[in-house]
Amino acid sequence: MVGVFLLCLAVGPLPAQGSPEKAAKGRRDATGLRESASQANPHANTDNGNYMIGPRDVLNISVWKEPDLSRSVPVRPDGEISLPLLNDVQASGLTPMQLAAEITKRLRKYVSDPQVSVIVEQVNSQVVYVVGEVIHPGPMPMLPNMTVLQVISIAGGLAQYANQKRIYVLRVENGQSKQYPYNYKQALRGITGKNISLRPGDTIVVP
Repeated sequence: MVGVFLLCLAVGPLPAQGSPEKAAKGRRDATGLRESASQANPHANTDNGNYMIGPRDVLNISVWKEPDLSRSVPVRPDGEISLPLLNDVQASGLTPMQLAAEITKRLRKYVSDPQVSVIVEQVNSQVVYVVGEVIHPGPMPMLPNMTVLQVISIAGGLAQYANQKRIYVLRVENGQSKQYPYNYKQALRGITGKNISLRPGDTIVVP
């Protein structure tokens, strides 16, 4: 009996499930996730050759031995950039290599054997939004392969009166808004296919 009593004293009382310590840890974890998202490397998604340029990105256009044609330009909301001699050039929806090829093709009318490179200086188009009943609604940088569950977690989780059954992703496709219902409980349990992969510009609506 003495041995058992000493063992209990050594171990001490176990914290109750749902204790303030556990809740505080959860808040710290969510804060860490938000900070990681906000400090994400703006060039993280641009190095694999598959990055699609989007509105508000900033591009560095370099034409070899042509300093007057080389410059940093923002992608306008309409997806185009403005360059000397060429005026407006469609950039949104292209990779940097595709855009470089298009600029090269069009410059051949004015420059002998142009050599063009395109570098994404600032990634401003990779943003998703979360609105409604979450702790921290608003825009956030989109990380690679980001899911709805991750965004809700980074936003601090659902608020007290959130309707888990009516969450949906609002996405614009071909100029039309579409709603994709999201089953929060099934995604939380890790059921395959229930955690929607996001696209830039998506809005997660939590009623």
